[in-house]
Amino acid sequence: MKTGIWSLAATALLVVASLPAAHAQSLAAPVVGVADPDALFTDSDPKLHRNKQAAYHIVKDLLEANQWQDADKWLTEKYIQHNPMAASGRQAVVDFFTRVRAAKPTPVPAKLAKTRVVAVLAQGDYVTVVFPREYPVPGDPSKTYTTTWFDMWRFVDGKADEHWDPQTLPTPAAPPAAK
Repeated sequence: MKTGIWSLAATALLVVASLPAAHAQSLAAPVVGVADPDALFTDSDPKLHRNKQAAYHIVKDLLEANQWQDADKWLTEKYIQHNPMAASGRQAVVDFFTRVRAAKPTPVPAKLAKTRVVAVLAQGDYVTVVFPREYPVPGDPSKTYTTTWFDMWRFVDGKADEHWDPQTLPTPAAPPAAK
């Protein structure tokens, strides 16, 4: 099982590395999403299609439209969270987005409206979605650069039961210099 997770993660990294807009990242070559991200969430294999569709609704309905009252459609009750900023359990994740982040619901779009997607990879019970992510250039916040972000889920009976992403804990602010 763990070999499958690492194999999928390695495959995701290789795919992202092979994408023209994602390799040799520089300020001049931004990471961009594909023109039709919705098309990436389909598969000819019925199990992979079901899992990709569940990932699609997590991205579109929950993360983009903040319709967290529908989380039970896409997340198991025990939902194991490997993001250090949010606790495990479906209700804990709902609370994180609705209370901590104070995300306000918006209508669910017919297609992804704001979310850009670079790639969607599925293998067995796992789906990884790769996104462009924009950050300010250190030392010059008037400029930005892009890199990639990913969310990976393990699915059980069409619902996400476990989640990974590269989130880290925030770096504490440096103490003020002594006078």
